[in-house]
Parts: sequence; C-alpha cells; structure tokens
Amino acid sequence: MAVYTEVTDDDLSAFLARYHVGSLVAYKGIAEGVENTNYLVQTTCGRFILTLYEKRVAPQDLPFFLGLMEHLAGQGVSCPRPIHATDGSILSELAGRTAAMVTFLDGFSVRKPRADHCLKLGRALAEFHLAAMQFPLQRPNALGEPGWRPLFEKFRSRADEIVPGLEILIDGELSALASLWPAALPSGVIHADLFPDNVFFLNDEFSGLIDFYFACNDALAYDVAICLNAWCFEQDYAFNLTKGRALLEGYDSVRKLTPAERSAMPLLARGAAIRFLLTRSYDWLNRPPNALVQPHNPFDYVRRLRFHQTVRSIAAYGLGEAA
Repeated sequence: MAVYTEVTDDDLSAFLARYHVGSLVAYKGIAEGVENTNYLVQTTCGRFILTLYEKRVAPQDLPFFLGLMEHLAGQGVSCPRPIHATDGSILSELAGRTAAMVTFLDGFSVRKPRADHCLKLGRALAEFHLAAMQFPLQRPNALGEPGWRPLFEKFRSRADEIVPGLEILIDGELSALASLWPAALPSGVIHADLFPDNVFFLNDEFSGLIDFYFACNDALAYDVAICLNAWCFEQDYAFNLTKGRALLEGYDSVRKLTPAERSAMPLLARGAAIRFLLTRSYDWLNRPPNALVQPHNPFDYVRRLRFHQTVRSIAAYGLGEAA
C-alpha cells in the first residue's frame, strides 16, 4: 500500500456521499507497499480503507479481488469487506482512478514474527484456502512459472547492476524450474502475497488478512512456500527451522498437505523465491525518481533462493515426509 494519487477534501467528501458511511471527519495516506494508493478514512460512522487503483492493477481483475474479499468475509474469514455504494456497486471513480472502499480491520502487522505467529498464520492460510474453495470466479496467476522468463527478459541486460552474477543465477534457475516445476497439485484460490505486513494480529492473536490484489488460482502448496520465504528467514538470511515447523504444522492441522505437496515443497519454495526475486529486481531497476515508497531490495531473495537450492526434502523446513 502507498500514496501515489493525491485526493482533495472536497473530492473525497463528494465520493463518500455515494455511500451510507456518514460524512468525512479526517483522512491520511498509508505509505506502505508499492501497488496502489491507500487512505485511512475516518467518517462519522467509523473507519474505512479507501483504495485508488494505479496502473499496475488491471481493471478487469477488480471484480475477482473484491468479490473474493466479500466471499471470504461471508465464510467467516477475518478480512476487509467491500462497501457497497447506494446504487449497489463496489467500484467507483475518484481523482481519475478506479476506487473502492473496504471495512477497517483492527490489528497490527508484526515486524519480527515469532514461531507462535507462524503457527497461527499457517492455520489462517489453510482456513483461507478452504473458505475460497467455493468462490466461483477464477484468475490465472500472471506471475506463475510461465510468466517468469518473460519478466526476466525485461531487465536481463541490467540484472548485474543489482549484484554481479545475478543474470547467470536467474537464467540457470529459470531453466531448471521450467523442466522440474510440479504439475497436478491440489489447486484453488491463493493469496500469493502473504507477507507479515498483510497479516494482522491483536494481543498476539490472529486478527485478519489484508491486501488480496495478487490473489489468483494456483497450487495451494505454492502459497505455503511463499509464506516459508516471507516468514521463516532471519535478518542474517538463515532459515529458522522452528518457525518453519510451526507454520507447516499450523497449516497441516487444518488442511493436510498431500504426499505430492510435501514432496514438491523444495521446488515450490525455489519458485516462490525466484518469483519475488524477479519482481523486486524489476521494481528496483525501474523505480521512479520521485517515488514515495522505496522498493524492496531484491538481494534478500538471492540468499533465500540459494538456501532452497540445497534443500531436498520438506524435513529441512520442519515437517516430516509422511502424511
């Protein structure tokens, strides 16, 4: 989340008049993330999150993202629920951008996750996967394995500006994954971006999931692999086995990983690492000079990838092979 598009008081007040949310009291930008413009809006009826969708979000994908949030909330998953305007719509326009409002979710993201946070995350991720099973819409994963090499080619010639040897590392890994990438794993809707800043806790208890704008259909275990990358490495890039075990056991306690998913986890973790290495590299090399938000350093995922390349079994992440 970030602020790229400025909104005036008058324009926001006129926008809010289309909803049954009261009148404007205050608002402020949320300066996190890299995708959309977000504001915390206080009205006489409560607090809401206003999102203005920037160019990287395809308008045709918005019904999927917002419909998913509404579906999940209806299934008991703690997440923001889209607010309907007086005409029943959930999409509108503000400051030249497509816009939507969702309910405010209480809680905070944890900057230094502990093993107990990872356990609760694992449970919440499995509950999300199960709740989304009946969601009728589908969205292919544009950042799945078929899309990795085309993205790489967009910055390949500059890759070594990030770290010497990065071009060769990525090229070799993409070739290996293209031949080894697992198929026919259990699939469904995945979050695909469940980093610690997209998971809220309150008094150390899980309180909800946010930011569904990368959600798509893909292998469910790939979502688990993304979380292993995002939650279980320390600042020195060492993998924390205790956190990995907690995350996997939490997930497995709600939705059992199949033998095929367990066997594929090292490859899925490599794929998750290369996916974020690619997108972070592209953003790093193409950041605008006036950007309010600094892109994430891609080098973090070089170290993660190199670790995963040494792994041969899910046991290295903390879970036994047997189902």
